[in-house]
Amino acid sequence: MVAVPESHSGWTFVTNHARVLAAIADNPNVRIRDIAAHCRLTERAVQRIISDLEQDGYLSHTRDGRSNIYRVEPDKVLRHPAEAGLTVAALLSLLVRDETDHGRSAGPGPRPAHSSAAR
Repeated sequence: MVAVPESHSGWTFVTNHARVLAAIADNPNVRIRDIAAHCRLTERAVQRIISDLEQDGYLSHTRDGRSNIYRVEPDKVLRHPAEAGLTVAALLSLLVRDETDHGRSAGPGPRPAHSSAAR
């Protein structure tokens, strides 16, 4: 089970779509239930976000028994004109912890993308 972050209210810098994509990049075998708990979303909201990301080509999945294995498209360019030319890999480099960082508190500065984002 993924550790659940503390409760938060008010605005944030990161969208739910980015949070879900980062959770999947961090663990391509993650369950929707665990993404929902980590991102503080409902399972249905996570399903809709995954559907959005798949529909626009940012994410795909294959079935492995009863599980999904997700694949993030790291070279896909972000949608908003203000981020013209910025790739998913660049975004994830800020959001996804490298396995060597797991268990340590987040320090200042960006964290490198997990290798699964490039699969």
